[in-house]
Amino acid sequence: MTTMTPFDDLLAANREYAATNDILGFDGIAHAGVAVVTCMDSRIDPLGMLGLKPGDAKIFRNPGGRVTGNALEALVLAVHLLNVDRILIVPHTRCAMASSTEQELRDRISASAGTSAAWQGFHVVRDQHQALRQDVAAVRSHPLISGRADVGGFVYDVDTGLLATID
Repeated sequence: MTTMTPFDDLLAANREYAATNDILGFDGIAHAGVAVVTCMDSRIDPLGMLGLKPGDAKIFRNPGGRVTGNALEALVLAVHLLNVDRILIVPHTRCAMASSTEQELRDRISASAGTSAAWQGFHVVRDQHQALRQDVAAVRSHPLISGRADVGGFVYDVDTGLLATID
């Protein structure tokens, strides 16, 4: 008798994936030389939107697609150790991080959790294009990235699937 878990469907899908996965044993570098910083939103397919396939790029995702300290760490590693020479920073339209206030998110989370989320920061974005320009500038000027990778800022439109160049 086996006990069912909330992950059984995903583990079954994983077994099917592993049986046909053609990048097992892959070297782990970015074969297209691309890194993408984007939002965790499930409407975004970072590889598909750029015509790439697994193994072509390094992907870093977080709420809002912001260049955080962790993102910079990942980009430095990608540039120096993983063949990356092009970096795309890609937030998206209709993002909760750009269309809500800190207080609105705290209120929604508090209501969902049944306990106060007043202490939790969510790093909302008041002006998405300005934040993107700042993030691009931060990556371009980073002493371990500057001159080693081209950096561009784009906004992904979740309704059309198109990228708009911002910086």
